Amino acid sequence: MPGENLTRAEAAERAALVRTHAYDVELDLSTGPTTFASRTTVRFSATAGSSTFIDLIAPTVHEVVLNGRSLDPAQVVADSRIELAGLADENELTVVAQCAYMNTGEGLHRFVDPVDDEVYLYSQFEVADSRRVFAVFEQPDLKATFTFTVTAPAHWTVVSNYPQLGMPQRVEGGRNLNGGRDEGTATWRFETTPRISSYITAVVAGPYHGEHGELTSSDGRTIPLGVYCRSSLAQHLDTDNILDITRAGFAFYEERFGHPYPFAKYDQLFVPEFNAGAMENAGAVTFLESYVFRSKVPDATVERRAVTILHELAHMWFGDLVTMRWWDDLWLNESFAEYVSTLATAEATPWTSAWTTFSSLEKSWAYRQDQLPSTHPIVADMRDLEDVEVNFDGITYAKGASVLKQLVAWVGQEQFFAGVRAYFARHAWGNTQLHDLLTELETTSGRDLSAWSALWLEQAGVTLLRPDVEVDADDVVTSFAVLQEVPDEHPVQRPHRLAVGGYDLVGDGDDARLVRTVHVELDVDGPRTEVPELVGVRRPALLLVNDDDLAYAKVRLDPRSLATAVAHLDRFTDSLPRTLVWNAAWDATRDGETPGRDFVDLVLGNIAHETDSSVILVLLRQLATTLDLYVAPEHREATVTAAADRLLELAQAATAGSDQQLQLVKAFAARSRTAAQLDAVTELLDGRRTLEGLTVDTDLRWELLTALVAGGRAGDADVAAQQAADPTATGQRAAAAARAAVPTAEAKERAWAAVVTGDDLPNALQAATIGGFTRVHDTTLLVPWVEAYFADLERVWADKTNEMAQNVVLGLYPTPLADDPRVDVLGATDAWLASHPDAPAALRRLVVESRDGVRRALAAQEADRRRA
Repeated sequence: MPGENLTRAEAAERAALVRTHAYDVELDLSTGPTTFASRTTVRFSATAGSSTFIDLIAPTVHEVVLNGRSLDPAQVVADSRIELAGLADENELTVVAQCAYMNTGEGLHRFVDPVDDEVYLYSQFEVADSRRVFAVFEQPDLKATFTFTVTAPAHWTVVSNYPQLGMPQRVEGGRNLNGGRDEGTATWRFETTPRISSYITAVVAGPYHGEHGELTSSDGRTIPLGVYCRSSLAQHLDTDNILDITRAGFAFYEERFGHPYPFAKYDQLFVPEFNAGAMENAGAVTFLESYVFRSKVPDATVERRAVTILHELAHMWFGDLVTMRWWDDLWLNESFAEYVSTLATAEATPWTSAWTTFSSLEKSWAYRQDQLPSTHPIVADMRDLEDVEVNFDGITYAKGASVLKQLVAWVGQEQFFAGVRAYFARHAWGNTQLHDLLTELETTSGRDLSAWSALWLEQAGVTLLRPDVEVDADDVVTSFAVLQEVPDEHPVQRPHRLAVGGYDLVGDGDDARLVRTVHVELDVDGPRTEVPELVGVRRPALLLVNDDDLAYAKVRLDPRSLATAVAHLDRFTDSLPRTLVWNAAWDATRDGETPGRDFVDLVLGNIAHETDSSVILVLLRQLATTLDLYVAPEHREATVTAAADRLLELAQAATAGSDQQLQLVKAFAARSRTAAQLDAVTELLDGRRTLEGLTVDTDLRWELLTALVAGGRAGDADVAAQQAADPTATGQRAAAAARAAVPTAEAKERAWAAVVTGDDLPNALQAATIGGFTRVHDTTLLVPWVEAYFADLERVWADKTNEMAQNVVLGLYPTPLADDPRVDVLGATDAWLASHPDAPAALRRLVVESRDGVRRALAAQEADRRRA
């Protein structure tokens, strides 16, 4: 039986036989709560006399008609496929089925708003879930036109990829099962799309609140713009800001890409219980609903929304207009969108320091992923759909974008975008592979990119760059070289285009600043690259390899530069070099070269001077990881206690109402352990302790309450009272996390049963419950669940959808018990891997990645023990 997987070989075989022309998809969404009616008519050509299959995942298939012949569903439907034999040159297939609403964020997701009991639907089809809604040849290279017709309750809004044809037509005698109101139903018909891949089609339906605008594209068309969210969130929707960023992105991309916006409209829909940040459905992009801000959020989150808006807009060209042939070239979508969205953010929005955020957030993600045993080339070997599902990772997104930034530095930005423009001109509405892009870039740059591609795109691993500097008695540089170290597992020496910067303290006292006084740009290749331009120069106080962050490589500072950085980290005049120093310190901590407590001291001693919200956000996450995993166990309690006390001091000293104040308060609450610290959290929650400018709004109230629950200061009754005050979907998720954080064996058992054993939780509540389950002060509560975790792995993977299974496998891996003497996490993991050699490769990969986090933690703890 085929199950739900599809191999690359099967897709290639099918593409050799079939060319799809058009889909007519009719959906009746007026019923619920479990299923809806789906009717698909697809026209396609094929090799006469051949046989193939079309994809569909549905509880019931009522009718299959091929070229006028009725086929028996019992004979031709198996798992996710409908067998099609005896094909003609030109074919018409009609499939009528009852499809299932999902609560996992895959296929057609159904959500009921607890505020008003209204139903909201949205589709999420990447990688291969359009087959949960209609019959389809589910692979990216079988493009076709799509015409959607949707019947739904008449008071709903229905959005698809293209504009609707006229007004919705009311269905006489129809009925509405939503909320018991008899408002009848209506039918929406939408214009036919251009040829696109099935995974970027979309249907979003429900009583969504919409606000509208427009813009003029570079070819003179008027492009309607829509911004949508649930009605109960409408008061928080900041449409003007969203459309300002969108318009800036349109202008930036149309000029850089030399191709007008490809579609007829552009809607952005903020939808509930979304699994990712956003999805690039052509002309109907869906976003994580938390980007509608109902409470104050860090500036980093507002910036992240802007980057995400521009990332998805870039996909209208990279991915939607031109699409990879198979998922091996997923990076052609994601790496390019990641790179150009950061460039657009830096050059076309108020977030001009976007490359600082990229260095701190995206590149650290890439370095982390690239050091896992499961790392892979940017151009990955995607053998089947299961491989694809676990490769939306730091390599595909962040490393790919970093390497593109390196390529742009090497060939020149003008030449790079000239190649991109030629690529769109040649391949619009088609499918491509790596060599198609390289061909255009070689033509415009005049460079042979085959060697570059082989080293950067087709090999895995990250190198480490160290400075080697010698000076004479007068502190004049006599020798300077950049050393490139390669990991044993991936011993690839790569060429880097980078800069070396020299920084000196200029000025006196509090006015002194670290100013760049030396700057050399060069090509680094091989294990040692001399830098003769620095010989004879008086040695700067701080030498920074990879200044400007052009290269993709980890970096270390020489001892003197590190001492300067630690003493004067707040004196940089620019945020990017300061962030590069932060990154170097973090990498050395993760690699077990420097003690975890040194990194704790560095963060707590300098974060008050950090000006970039995203950098603060990342540093606080890194601080939490260091405290939990990288500080030696015998020093952890004292270090955590001191860190929490310091975070409260910093919050109290922060500028009133500042972003920094908000982030520090949240970090303090999460780290609070002692009676005095929990007293302070209680006082912040009940108002007895106030910080000037700090508003304890709804979301912050949940964070403070959950900290008290985890600390044993609050319980189920307090959670119920807060949920009654916040009876929203966000409140439901926060309550689920808080209840799972109750520090009792009974609470952990309830959470485990709901997440692992049960199938009732929607994806968002599942994720929240997992987060609460692992939030413990006393890891004794987690010890009994190690054996159960490994015992349940294969069943979870087999019984749950991919998203839900991944959440369990990654979220419940016993990392918090890495150094617990009562369990051997590494031993238990190795025993499972040894006894399950035939477990699905994607599942084994996730377990191996989790194991590596524990291995790295133990090594870092040893380094912390050696601290003087």
